[in-house]
Amino acid sequence: MIEFFNRLFGLEDKPDSNELLKSGATLIDVRTKEEYKQGAAKRSINIPLDTLNINLSKIKKEKPIIVVCASGIRSRSAVSLLKSKGFSEVHNGGIWSNYK
Repeated sequence: MIEFFNRLFGLEDKPDSNELLKSGATLIDVRTKEEYKQGAAKRSINIPLDTLNINLSKIKKEKPIIVVCASGIRSRSAVSLLKSKGFSEVHNGGIWSNYK
């Protein structure tokens, strides 16, 4: 029960995204192509949330994944989708601009 509340309020331990990226994590930006063209994090790949399900083959399951978007809402949905499809180490990176 405590774990549920920790996740609900964002209190769980979060991995160091910079360390994950240094070790080869994949940074996925789930914003629309138009949003992505206006600015994006270095080394990120753009797979819009509405196409994520049909583009799963582009993502390596054995690598850690950090998902970002404009506010953290779409990335949270993407994390849930990826985990439901068998991706185990998936993290919500929140706002893309934190990774410039």
